[in-house]
Amino acid sequence: MTSLDHVSQLIRARRAGRSPYLLGVAGAVASGKSTFAGELAAAIASWPASVEVLATDGFLFDNATLTERGILNRKGFPESYDVEAMRRALAAIRLGPITTPGYSHTVYDIDPNLSRRVEPTGVLIVEGLGLHEGAAALGLDALIYLDADEADLEDWFAERFVSFWREAERDPDSFYARFRGMSEAETRRFAAEVVWRRINLPNLRDNIVKGRDTADVVVRKGPRHEILSVIERAPVR
Repeated sequence: MTSLDHVSQLIRARRAGRSPYLLGVAGAVASGKSTFAGELAAAIASWPASVEVLATDGFLFDNATLTERGILNRKGFPESYDVEAMRRALAAIRLGPITTPGYSHTVYDIDPNLSRRVEPTGVLIVEGLGLHEGAAALGLDALIYLDADEADLEDWFAERFVSFWREAERDPDSFYARFRGMSEAETRRFAAEVVWRRINLPNLRDNIVKGRDTADVVVRKGPRHEILSVIERAPVR
């Protein structure tokens, strides 16, 4: 059994047939939440069970609101999320379909064209930032936290930033087009020394990592995103 299959079976046991079952996937920026959520969704579908994935990015305030509040450079911090809207949506999905906003990493803002209708499903995986308060506070049934060394997280973030920078060469509307005047080495250094260490790392240490303390399952990852260990906390009876 692979480590991912092990996580899947832990969640299956916790779910115990409840539907919809709302499962959070938390972790630092660039910890691989979206990829992990997609792979876990595929594993859950083989139970068999219906499953959907919802990103918390859609519950960020738009850039205009963040700019008005003077916190655009704190995107991803707790105050940049419409937490009440997220709670309402997660409560509503238990009763019927919902329509949620969508976020574009390319334009770095909420994109109305990416809004989507989400139907009630057997398992809804909610992945992203903004889950640090824990499962109970947000109306989730369980929370998985992806944990990794800070040095690995920094490397993964810089690589992701550079990938967006490369794509912007063919897309002048991309948010990352503004960095095309820098060399790849300069871009990587900017991503690590400015964006990661001044913004994302403080957010991780001050906020995001709190989710690890309350998570039902902690997945520890190695430098190649491989799963090193899976730690489960006893379910609340």
